[in-house]
Amino acid sequence: MPATNKIREIRKEKRISQVKMAEDLQVTRQTINAIEKHKYNPSLELSLKIIKYFNMPIEAVFTLEEDDR
Repeated sequence: MPATNKIREIRKEKRISQVKMAEDLQVTRQTINAIEKHKYNPSLELSLKIIKYFNMPIEAVFTLEEDDR
């Protein structure tokens, strides 16, 4: 099952730039961009930092897509 996220939507709702989020989480803007475009799944450590950063439950940020098989 692929994992997806709503980081872009949440970040934009909170009016946080990719650069600001990257600086706050001590990663590159390219990392944030790749995660938002679903080209890269963050590590468990970075995932936990992201949900803490947004102060939201993990289910609100990350989801597993159901397999239609």
